[in-house]
Amino acid sequence: MQALLPVFALWRREMVRFVRQRSRISGAFAQPLVFWLLLGGGLNASFQPAGTAAGTSYVAYFYPGTIALVLLFTAIFSTISTVEDRKAGFLQGVLVAPVPRSSIVLGQAMGGTSLAVIQGMMFLALAPLVGIPLSLASIVSSFLVMCLMALALTSLGLIIAWRMDSTQGFHAIMNLILLPIWFLSGAFFPASGAPAPLRLLMNLDPLTYGMAALRRCLYLSGSGNVGPVPGMASSLLITLIFAAASFAFAVRSASRV
Repeated sequence: MQALLPVFALWRREMVRFVRQRSRISGAFAQPLVFWLLLGGGLNASFQPAGTAAGTSYVAYFYPGTIALVLLFTAIFSTISTVEDRKAGFLQGVLVAPVPRSSIVLGQAMGGTSLAVIQGMMFLALAPLVGIPLSLASIVSSFLVMCLMALALTSLGLIIAWRMDSTQGFHAIMNLILLPIWFLSGAFFPASGAPAPLRLLMNLDPLTYGMAALRRCLYLSGSGNVGPVPGMASSLLITLIFAAASFAFAVRSASRV
């Protein structure tokens, strides 16, 4: 219980700060929504996703990728608070407290994960608009996959944030690492038909398997719309390893400060 109290305190602090900073809501939710409407609508008439069932629109294909983008943006906005807390002196006060570094990182990761999943579930409500039928099984399974993806992305952001002293450097590194990970995950375009070197990078991208699991969860009632993506079992296993490894490295980064 003594180790869980700081976890709850840091999680609650992230939730309260998110409610008070309304701009984070528009940045993490509205921006992916605009991307989905503009890019999806613009490419819908000229781009047929390779390997998907006939009649699958690009708007529907891009929809799971937009959910991943919501999780990604929330992870960025959540973990940047670590850099701000260091500049404000709050992080130094937490570090001198008799609290394990793993509890500090877990509280931060749980806060960012919770916010990302809440916004991802809000975006999930738009699925019927693109012809994706939702059932209780698909909603629950999508929620669980989102939790793993959000934990992995938030922990990955914390690895970078614990090493950064400025928000400018943090944004530069995040744009250099996280956005390419999202682009290569199959969120924006499928691996089918891509050049061999690019397809190899997509297969090495751990987020590719989180995207595959999310697509399979959304289309539980119609697997033909999923496309040629990895299987559910392997996707879940790799996503779980990705989340666990990212969190372990985040704890290691915090222990070196």
